[in-house]
Amino acid sequence: MAKRKTKPIVAVVGRPNVGKSTLFNALAGSNISIVKDTPGITRDRIYADVSWLDRTFTLIDTGGIEPESKDVILSQMRKQAQTAMETADVILFLVDVKQGLVDADSKVADMLRRSHKPVVLVVNKVDSLDKYMADVYEFYNLGIGDPVPVSAANRMGLGDMLDLVVSYFPKEDLEEEEDDRTRVAIVGRPNVGKSSIINRLLGEERLIVSDIAGTTRDAVDTELTYKGKEYVFIDTAGLRRKNKVKEDLERYMIVRTVSAVERSDVVVLVIDATEGVAEQDAKIAGIAHERGKAVIIAVNKWDAIEKDDKTIYRFSEKVRNVLSYMPYAELLFISAKTGQRLNKLFETIDMVSANHAMRISTGVLNEIMAEAVTLQQPPSDKGKRLKLYYITQASVKPPTFVIFVNNKELMHFSYTRYIENQIRETFGFRGTPLKFIIRERKEKEK
Repeated sequence: MAKRKTKPIVAVVGRPNVGKSTLFNALAGSNISIVKDTPGITRDRIYADVSWLDRTFTLIDTGGIEPESKDVILSQMRKQAQTAMETADVILFLVDVKQGLVDADSKVADMLRRSHKPVVLVVNKVDSLDKYMADVYEFYNLGIGDPVPVSAANRMGLGDMLDLVVSYFPKEDLEEEEDDRTRVAIVGRPNVGKSSIINRLLGEERLIVSDIAGTTRDAVDTELTYKGKEYVFIDTAGLRRKNKVKEDLERYMIVRTVSAVERSDVVVLVIDATEGVAEQDAKIAGIAHERGKAVIIAVNKWDAIEKDDKTIYRFSEKVRNVLSYMPYAELLFISAKTGQRLNKLFETIDMVSANHAMRISTGVLNEIMAEAVTLQQPPSDKGKRLKLYYITQASVKPPTFVIFVNNKELMHFSYTRYIENQIRETFGFRGTPLKFIIRERKEKEK
């Protein structure tokens, strides 16, 4: 049985102007997960990876609030708290020492207390303990534990806060469940047919279904057995609340998607054939790409499209254009309504999942690299030529390779891409991203 690690999720909740983005930026530091050069990926930082001591977690900002009136603030904070309670392992509740304890804070604290999720109460803007400590004690009245004084702007007190956050994570050994079932997240915009695909798979194949007990998050996990093999489908479609505000809905959907993608091995991005591929699809795909997951793009409602002999070709080209940063993704045209090619979905999941976990021996990798270097000379700059000494595979899911070179600066992105293409030519790796780490090794070390 393979050991499985899941990365804990920490969500931030708080009123406007209490310093959520300052805290977010201070924690995420340079390690912001939004890839600058990936087209179509959202620029507002909804999530980032944070490491503290030996633990890494995903930090999620549950949403901004438009400060129109007290009522609006409270209702929007409740939404944030709801999202946090559904998706997070630990909730950071941020308050402001200078604004003091306000009514909305107390009401949200009641909700959080009833959720039985661990809550860390963080009092921000405490830039002097002597001056503000008496005001910090006021927040004990919220009844959700000890307030932790910090100043996000001056980066004071963050260590104590993170110690507390990490203390609530499941212990490492508990976290590594014995589980070798393939976990598949079905993601996509609302109404593209995510649930109907799962229902169709369940109904059609008369599969064994049971709700998994003890899944803490609201995304619905469904166990399926197909041809004797077990799968867990993580559905993000369970948007229980009808939400009128589009921005809210979009952010909520992204938070839910991050949470589902984080727990999966394979991500199936469902696109609506009748609507074509949209910018929103690129944002969702970007999350899977950044998280290094195997990806299948399933174009649903294909039965509803008028076709000629070029339809598939034209649609594929559009998808490849919009999602140009993930040429490795597998493309499948299906219909949840008629069941068309749904059996192919399982074959494709098995294939990309195997590629995602594939290991290649160091000897073979070095042969491929040596041949690649002979075919196309490494770049040089000001008389210095790049030398590639050695390549080895460091890990799987996604397959990650380390290349030792004489000078990192000379290893241009395009040459790394060339090496990647040579490896893909030999082993395919369809459906999975490959990650490359370039390490420098001086001549004498070699």
